[in-house]
Amino acid sequence: MADGATEADAPRKRSDAQRNEASLLAAAAAAFVASGVDAPVRDIAARAGVGVGTIYRHFPTRADLIAAVYRHQVEACAQAGPNLLRDSHSPSAALVEWVDLFIDFLVTKHGLARAMRSDSAALQTLHVFFLDRLVPVCAQLVEAAAAAGEIIPDVEAYSLMRAIGNLCIGADSDSTYDAREMARHLIAGMRPQ
Repeated sequence: MADGATEADAPRKRSDAQRNEASLLAAAAAAFVASGVDAPVRDIAARAGVGVGTIYRHFPTRADLIAAVYRHQVEACAQAGPNLLRDSHSPSAALVEWVDLFIDFLVTKHGLARAMRSDSAALQTLHVFFLDRLVPVCAQLVEAAAAAGEIIPDVEAYSLMRAIGNLCIGADSDSTYDAREMARHLIAGMRPQ
């Protein structure tokens, strides 16, 4: 934004444009789950009930679309953490529910790791965005569970997230693999003896 400009000064999207964008993000996410990030744009448009041109108006390149879906889902996962902490019966229950959301996010990103290694500027910043948004949320949940005596006190959020990410790798090639079950074992191992 220009000097002196505020977020309130930024032009707002029309409500129909916001709905179209939300619909496109949901349709693209579903297509990415089903077919990977190389899903045909026409399939995404059909899922969203819009023309292909509408997608390109919102997201001029595939990289822009992938980045937008990824950012949207990271934000949803980040926003869920404090809500779960507030609404769950215990901090460890909130942590388990958040880990389930995090696993959903990780296992549905077919082809994203390859796409993120591309030369696209839109995709190169996604990993930093992911860490900046999700590590503090995980840390908040871990710290609350540790303060309540529900997990051991020296769990590091980033290490936990990496461990969960590594547990999710098996889901790529084995449809019987249950990343949630593996994560539950990991969390059970964090409980005080």
